[in-house]
Amino acid sequence: MASSGIRRAAAAAAPTPSVVATAAVAAPPRVGEQIQRLRAERRMTLDDLSRAAGVSKSMLSEIERDKANPTIAVAWRLTNALGVSLDSLFAPQKTPEAIAVAGPHEIPTLSGHDAKYQLRVWGPIELAGKFEWYELTLQPGGALVSNAHEPGTREHLTVLQGTVEIEAAGATKRLKAADTARYVADEPHAIRNAGKGEAKALLVVIHG
Repeated sequence: MASSGIRRAAAAAAPTPSVVATAAVAAPPRVGEQIQRLRAERRMTLDDLSRAAGVSKSMLSEIERDKANPTIAVAWRLTNALGVSLDSLFAPQKTPEAIAVAGPHEIPTLSGHDAKYQLRVWGPIELAGKFEWYELTLQPGGALVSNAHEPGTREHLTVLQGTVEIEAAGATKRLKAADTARYVADEPHAIRNAGKGEAKALLVVIHG
């Protein structure tokens, strides 16, 4: 009699299969995506954040791509440099809208006044550092001169208006409207207005 009572008590205490099945382990937060989003919102490059936080650019790139997890000390330095609390890295993200619409005033614009160019950032912030696209406007004599990006990065430029000259990997090519150039961008490169009027182009950057 005693043994049967023990068996009944053990059965009552044991979790049912349905309870075990629903006790799923929560997925860890994607810290790298959060850091990348915060950096992009502040218009900081990888170099900018690397210097401000005292974290190597290569490590920061690995963290942003979720190929490496930062230690608490590294995460603390990064959040300090970004001006946010450490807790913000672990805050749940809002569910994205089925269709998100951005008006013209919400599109970030980068201007190089002396270099006579304007970049409208069409790509979403969460893709910054991975896949980016821009509308580039060059005034006569204007140029967008860039340092080397991450190894394996390539750019794709389609001229929408005017004449543009590309310099990359020791070569120079001239493009007219509707021409597309694809070139390495992991070494210094430049896009110049080679005409007398305003030039416009669609620039796509695919990071390595």
